[in-house]
Amino acid sequence: MTLRVDRLVTAGTFELDGGSWEVENNVWIVGDDAEAVVIDAAHDADAIEAALGGRRLLAIVCTHAHNDHVDAAPALAARTGAPILLHPDDLPLWKLTHPERLPDGELADGQRIEVAGTALTVLHTPGHAPGAVCLYAPALGTVFTGDTLFQGGPGATGRSFSHFPTIIDSIRDRLLSLPPETVVRTGHGDPTTIGAEAPALPEWIARGH
Repeated sequence: MTLRVDRLVTAGTFELDGGSWEVENNVWIVGDDAEAVVIDAAHDADAIEAALGGRRLLAIVCTHAHNDHVDAAPALAARTGAPILLHPDDLPLWKLTHPERLPDGELADGQRIEVAGTALTVLHTPGHAPGAVCLYAPALGTVFTGDTLFQGGPGATGRSFSHFPTIIDSIRDRLLSLPPETVVRTGHGDPTTIGAEAPALPEWIARGH
């Protein structure tokens, strides 16, 4: 069966530091016709379950624990029996949204998540959040970056638990070293490529945001 990547866009709110913003999130479903993993269960468990189409869900992988990326995770886990996986450095953020329900397992740098005969390798990329991770799938020529790297620059670092120099280090050392043709599938907005973003690194550093 053919491995594929499905993109589902869901809408809701991002809430942190007393603010609330309307957002649209990318939910990425990686798998074949029999099994899949979900990357970032955002906002709408019904829509995500429908997009799975009856496939066995192996895991719900959280790129980080901002509420807009994890708010639907417990409901999706309850329906499918799939474990929720999160880097432990993001537990403080997770508990802001789900204080009564911990993740089921931890993500670690270098960990491999197998789905449909293909491995997703966890890259710990702190900066946007302490436990932010990206998932690199060389067989698919893609990396799922959550809110670490977008088309046009790094993720935001102006709120609690974030740090601009750290996200720049993560992008430079962990992401821009990937092949330039690698497709960057982001937590919000349209995909890009490593090669398209790499030349702008000095500009991002100069802007210092």
